[in-house]
Amino acid sequence: MNRQNPSVVQSKLLTRLVRRASKTKFGQAHGFDQISKLRDYQQRVPIRQYAEFWQEWWQVRYPDLIDQTWPGRIPHFAMTSGTTTGRSKYIPYSTEMRRSAARGFLDLLCHHFVNRPGSRVLGGSVLGLTGPTDLRHATPEVDVGSVSAITAGAMPNWFEGRVLPTPDIAGIADWEEKIRRLAPLSLQRDVRFLGGSPNWLLIFLDELAKDRDTSGVKLVDWYPNLELIVHGGVNFAPYRQRFVALMQGGHAETREMYSASEGVFAYADRGDGEGMRLHLNGHVFFEFIPAEQLHSKNPERYWVGNIENGVDYALAISTAAGLWSYIVGDIVRFLDLSPPRLLVVGRVENGLSVFGEHLIEAEIAEAVAVAASNTGLSVVDYSVGAVCEDQRNRHLYLVEVEGEPHPNAAETFASKVDKVLCSRNEDYSELRARGLALTAPVVNFVSSGGFLRWMKSRRGLGGQYKVPRIVTDASLFDDMRKAILSQSNEGQTHDG
Repeated sequence: MNRQNPSVVQSKLLTRLVRRASKTKFGQAHGFDQISKLRDYQQRVPIRQYAEFWQEWWQVRYPDLIDQTWPGRIPHFAMTSGTTTGRSKYIPYSTEMRRSAARGFLDLLCHHFVNRPGSRVLGGSVLGLTGPTDLRHATPEVDVGSVSAITAGAMPNWFEGRVLPTPDIAGIADWEEKIRRLAPLSLQRDVRFLGGSPNWLLIFLDELAKDRDTSGVKLVDWYPNLELIVHGGVNFAPYRQRFVALMQGGHAETREMYSASEGVFAYADRGDGEGMRLHLNGHVFFEFIPAEQLHSKNPERYWVGNIENGVDYALAISTAAGLWSYIVGDIVRFLDLSPPRLLVVGRVENGLSVFGEHLIEAEIAEAVAVAASNTGLSVVDYSVGAVCEDQRNRHLYLVEVEGEPHPNAAETFASKVDKVLCSRNEDYSELRARGLALTAPVVNFVSSGGFLRWMKSRRGLGGQYKVPRIVTDASLFDDMRKAILSQSNEGQTHDG
């Protein structure tokens, strides 16, 4: 929990990173030994997407990267799940970043203790639904796997013996078998900490509910001392209602952590929805590019010293693993500047603007959350894509909810989504005004377990895999639609 001036902390960090990498091939090519301040760095190092780094600096030497963009040999590569396109990425992951991930987790805990002085969260077990823990040996000295597998051994010693799943269960590759084994074991432990993506946490809790009288059951009935639920990876808004219901009667609270395969970026130091505090001293230097300028030739590049509240920025990072002004792919927006607190509002390439509607992920997530609340439904998962049928342009929402929706629920749901988006987004509202350029959205309710079955057959199951929320790839969305809806005995379809 660093209390120094954010600009001072980040400025010193960038200087250290540049000096460490000055003798690498990347550092020599970009004149790192001549960089003394941020302006020098930004003039010499352009922003880059993953594909550019991979093609120019990593692919030829992969997996044995020695002195390429970071000094020494890169010991690990974090393999991403390829959320929107299905194409995996291989992100260099150094020992320094491994330590930084552990530090970010501990900082989150420290803020929890500050906000809750009487905390007893460390008095029991920690249950984390992360990705697979196995690593593949790409060479005798280089491993490839999920970031959760790479960071698994970085947990403090005082967590030893308290972490679930146990090693024998954590090593199970089959997700369904893993949670079948983990669920009953967890009920025998004093679980006080739950962690994972909200959608996968709910799937795990559904497993707990099987073969039991679950009428009115809450988390407190299973884990009476549960105190903290740490979530991340996907927008929490559509799941908030269900978690609130599950947490009734207990004393658990939720806290968000913003991390990715590239590092730990921020964590909640206040209440739910109040933004996440930048992890300033975590071997990650942050830059922020106004979202509308990202694809321009010379975009403006901001940092913690001159950011502004309420502006949508594309996040770029430079790290102690040899990522330099690397576009992460997220759009963030600041709520506070001292200390900097942000919200993740969408993805760089994950807006929906097939017809000029310019919707961002946060707007869609909010609309789905409001529609669920208004219809009394709890969302399990959802995806949206653009379709053109019978010469009508529209958005199609595939929505899986808990329980059986009433006969008119899809119509009400679609109508509410439409109204919320019209009130939040002028471009969408204009296209919908006469219903010519964009007709009313359609909602298809998905049968129970539909997304899970699609993920299992097409992608994989586990904490590192995500259902794509906005699908702009027409063939991918068509595959999802056909596969998921064909599983339903009857698909309810309604216009808004």
